[in-house]
Amino acid sequence: MAFRKFLPLFDRVLVERFTAETVTKGGIMLPEKAQGKVLEATVVAVGPGSVNPKGNVTPVSVKVGEKVLLPEYGGTKVILDNKDYFLFRDGDILGKYVE
Repeated sequence: MAFRKFLPLFDRVLVERFTAETVTKGGIMLPEKAQGKVLEATVVAVGPGSVNPKGNVTPVSVKVGEKVLLPEYGGTKVILDNKDYFLFRDGDILGKYVE
């Protein structure tokens, strides 16, 4: 609920990364070093978009609630109500999952 108090500016997107798998399908516990970096996240807030040279607003390409694929590196960590979120530019997001 903390993200409702935070609105990204311009073409920024606030996401919440999925948690890393700690147990395999066979029930084996994975050590922290063996866990891969989670590159999937859910969009929790979006900015209004960026302004182009003509002064028109270009809207952000993702919507709140969509599942997206993130780059391995990048983003800015934001802590809201003791929970980790990440800010990315709209252009940095690699893609979104469609159902």
